[in-house]
Amino acid sequence: MDYKFANRVQNLNPSAIREILKFTADPEVISLSAGNPAPEAFPVKDIAEISARVLAQRPFDALQYGTTEGYGPLRRRITDYMQKKHNIVREFDNILITSGAQQVVELAAKALCNPNDVVICEAPSFIGSLNSFRSLGSRLVGVPIQDDGMDINALESALKSNPNTKIIYTIPNFQNPSGITMSLEKRHMLYELARLYDVVIVEDNPYGDLRFEGEHIKAVKAFDEDGHVVYGGSFSKVLSPGIRVGYAIAHKTLLQKMTVCKQGEDVHTTMWSQIICDEYMGGCDFEAHLNDLRDIYRKKAKLMLSLIEEHLVPHGITYAPTQGGLFVWCRLPDGVDMPSFCKRAIIDYKVAVVPGNAFLVDENQPCQNFRLNFSTPTDDAMRKGVAKLGELAKEVIK
Repeated sequence: MDYKFANRVQNLNPSAIREILKFTADPEVISLSAGNPAPEAFPVKDIAEISARVLAQRPFDALQYGTTEGYGPLRRRITDYMQKKHNIVREFDNILITSGAQQVVELAAKALCNPNDVVICEAPSFIGSLNSFRSLGSRLVGVPIQDDGMDINALESALKSNPNTKIIYTIPNFQNPSGITMSLEKRHMLYELARLYDVVIVEDNPYGDLRFEGEHIKAVKAFDEDGHVVYGGSFSKVLSPGIRVGYAIAHKTLLQKMTVCKQGEDVHTTMWSQIICDEYMGGCDFEAHLNDLRDIYRKKAKLMLSLIEEHLVPHGITYAPTQGGLFVWCRLPDGVDMPSFCKRAIIDYKVAVVPGNAFLVDENQPCQNFRLNFSTPTDDAMRKGVAKLGELAKEVIK
């Protein structure tokens, strides 16, 4: 059959990261490309005990349909937690439980964007969100990232040049892929620009709880006095990505439309997963668990950065230090062919990294960066993998 695809998917390509992960099925390949939590970070024993208890004592709560808005006790627990810890959730806000934070982005765009409306995003940015916007027919406009977050002057220029902008998309904490965190000053300026130009900020924050160095910076949503910010949170990086639980906090009027959109996507988030999250937050020491995660990632990040200094920096490769999250953003010297470097890394040296152009609005735009992940590989795999990248760098960088 000669399929006639919809316009909105004609130009969509498979995620470069997912394509790279196919190579990692080869047991000889060392993957520094994934963005998965460390296996030792999963509270397996606690989740198994909670699941067994729930299925024994109230199985139909976990196995039956639920409301689209989400499991009531979990919604109340998240609301209380976010109000007390982050000063988020105003009287005009409501909360929607989603199937991961990716769905927060998708639902916000569905509710707000018509085809050809503009979404301004950081350049580079998370490829999953970029493809969500593309699939809905939105036009992406990238704004460069500086050491302290989005270039605010470039953002205002983009807003002036694109009066049909509906969303500014940002990952303010340990941004994927750059690892950069937006400063408090820029967060405030971002919010004021959103008010001035009457656009919605989608604040995607899957990594904020994984800060292992430095001081916490309050969320953009904490500035929100009039409903300009949709906050996306997730349990994927702090409990398990496999349970697929995220949440949106936004003005109740916008959230109502997002809820209707979710009804057409998956009816509701899995009840079992929602109950697990609620029981874990309520019955386990959630803060102690977060501190354990920070200890894990602090050690792994320290190892990765020391390996980069040892094997890559001597050949002119630079990197952006990070104080949290899962990634390190590296840059090849000018004149080195980045796509060729990444291709040779996986084919000739059996090390998988992610080419930086995968995260750009225009993947054909010149880029010298590649992304490394320190959360997923074992320490031994990390040592071997970065050493092999050093061998490749020595060969190709003159």
